[in-house]
Formats: sequence, C-alpha cells, structure tokens
Amino acid sequence: MLSVAHLLAFNLALLLAVASPGPAFLVCVRASLQGGRQEGILTGLGLAVMAGLWTLAALLGLDTIFTLFPYAYTVMKISGALLVMFIAVQTWRGAAKAIVTAPPASSRRAVLRGLLLNLGNPKSILFSAGVLLVIFPPGLSAAEMSLITANQIVLETAVYTVLATLMSRDTVRARYLAFKPSLTRAMALVLGGLGLRLLITS
Repeated sequence: MLSVAHLLAFNLALLLAVASPGPAFLVCVRASLQGGRQEGILTGLGLAVMAGLWTLAALLGLDTIFTLFPYAYTVMKISGALLVMFIAVQTWRGAAKAIVTAPPASSRRAVLRGLLLNLGNPKSILFSAGVLLVIFPPGLSAAEMSLITANQIVLETAVYTVLATLMSRDTVRARYLAFKPSLTRAMALVLGGLGLRLLITS
C-alpha cells in the first residue's frame, strides 16, 4: 500500500529532477527571464500538468504489467534504478552548459508551450518510467494513483512558481548563473546516490 514514506521519497526525487537543469527547467527559466514572472508560472503549469499525465500513464500501465507478470517488478525496479543513475550522469555532464535563450512566448501560449515541451521531453519520460518503478509498490489503487498524480502536479507547479518569481529578479539571475555548475553537480550526486541505493537494495 501507498505510505507517507513512499510519497516523501517520490517528492525528494521529483524535486531533484525538476530543479536539475534539463529541457523543462531551462524553458521555465527562459520564459521567466524574457517574459517575466507570469509567463514563467504559466509555462511551469503546462510543464507540471504534462509531467503528471506521464506519471498517470506510467502508473496505469505498470499496474497492469505487474498483475500479469509479478516477477517483472524486480526486473523493472533494477532497470528504473539504472535510469535514475543515467539521469544523474546526464545532469552532471550538463552542469557547465550555458542557458540558451530564445524569443519569449506570449502569456496565452505559455501553458501550451509547457505542455508540448514535456510531451516529448526525454527527462520527463525517463522520470516516469524510472523513479516510479523503484519507489512505489505494485498494486496501487485508482485513488492512490490519482493522489500521486495530483501530488506531482501541485508540487511541480509550486516549484516552477518559486523559480519564476526568483528568476524575474536581476540579482537572483546573476547569482544563479554564477553558481549553476556547482549546484547542478551537487544535485547530480544526490540523485546518483539515490539510484545506487535503489540498485543495491533491489
């Protein structure tokens, strides 16, 4: 059954994944820097909703697979741990890359832009296919799946709201760019440690 410990572990992994520079993170930063706080928040909302839909799809599919093939859970858990470690490596490798800017999106298109980005965002898909497998037990109920999905959408929206608010300030922007490599590598180490621990305990 779903427990508070499961949700806490999921939220920790989710925070690290959302905060680590990737396509979704960068598009929210870019929208905030170019279009202001509101555009950043709306873009983040679109990103969060699409990420939640990926999570729900993964939960529904995995529940069916594990019912038909119980031993698949162990195999998939190990694979998921390896995916988490892969994300950590990619995060580390991208620590020194500069943020590439683009023309700002209008407020009306910001949500759609976020939705479309995460629709094909490999990081979002890998997170759904990997972290969910290694954290949550099989056999979740519809209510538990709905809770996990809603939890992700709310948490990601909150994170992107904070990010947009901070990045709309000049002083924060300058400090972020200065410390980006070190912060990103620290996040990669924590995420890699989580993946290694999950692999060892599988």
